[in-house]
Amino acid sequence: MKLQEIITVTLVLALGLNHPANARADVPVERFAGLALDCIHQEYPNKISHVMAGDQDVGPPRKLTPVFYGCFDWHSSVHGHWLLVRLLRLYPEGEFAERAGEALDVSFQADKVAVEVDYARHPQRASFERPYGIAWLLQLMTELREWDDPRAQRWQEILQPLESVYVEKTREWLGKLAYPIRIGEHAQTAFAFALFLDWSKASANSEFAKLVSERSMAFYSGDLVCPLDYEPGGQDFLSPCLAEADLMRRVMDPQRYAQWLTVFMPRIPLDGSAGWIPLAKITDRTDGKLAHLDGLHLSRAWALEGMVAGLPEGDPRIPSLKAAAVMHAEAGLASVTGEHYEGGHWLGSFATYLVTARGVQGGAD
Repeated sequence: MKLQEIITVTLVLALGLNHPANARADVPVERFAGLALDCIHQEYPNKISHVMAGDQDVGPPRKLTPVFYGCFDWHSSVHGHWLLVRLLRLYPEGEFAERAGEALDVSFQADKVAVEVDYARHPQRASFERPYGIAWLLQLMTELREWDDPRAQRWQEILQPLESVYVEKTREWLGKLAYPIRIGEHAQTAFAFALFLDWSKASANSEFAKLVSERSMAFYSGDLVCPLDYEPGGQDFLSPCLAEADLMRRVMDPQRYAQWLTVFMPRIPLDGSAGWIPLAKITDRTDGKLAHLDGLHLSRAWALEGMVAGLPEGDPRIPSLKAAAVMHAEAGLASVTGEHYEGGHWLGSFATYLVTARGVQGGAD
């Protein structure tokens, strides 16, 4: 991002204006959209997590999963498509809009979805993209469900069979999952659960919401003194502590959440300082795993904002939470350049989720 773009977006965040109605003129839309448009139909390089049962399962990504095959891996392709839907919804007059709509039409076709459904139903692929990729698929469906536009309705109907398969697979998994997964990468349950709950609300699926809420409370409500000093891990793009805190504000009322947060994260300062969560050190942005830490700054920022949204008005911890959010947002947004494909194929999605306040404000209509 250009320096002026970073300054403008950071000011929007600092002033508490980061919701769709106020941030529309301040988001570098064309830059973020361009990153997704450059990769959603770029097949290679590609990293697939693909269980083969025989020679018949050998094939290029565009044949195995013809909707989501670009942007290096399935989940990045999914949230690249989400990015385009999100920005089309918020900025329908953008220069990118025509190209984005055409690209989404190319991807969202019934025959391609049918292949993805068959792929997902394979008995030896029960854990495929679970839970991170599935969470982003449901976030994509959330965006489409909330957008009052004929294209969104059409795309939602086309994708619905794939949505149904992954919701059922996730429901079965949650019924068997005995422990949370607390790492800072794709398998983390806290981040995924948060997106699951947001989808449940948008789709009015109270049964799924109840299941995820119960799992969240069982896994996390008794947690004490989250070890922030152990973060970050060398390849994290999600904070185990902050993602959990962002999840739990979704399943607790503000007063109960404030009490829980006191026990869970007792060292949040009351002086409005930002440095209580130091920035991560990124040593090589051409290394895909080390570049994860740029995304950590962005996801920390939106989690901190979520924590603010979950607390009662006037809570004395809010100034320090906001200050840390701005510091991390500034560092994270500075990394969304597209200079290196290792970060360019996915960081735009994280930046868009942050600056359009998707996790806090939700829809735009």
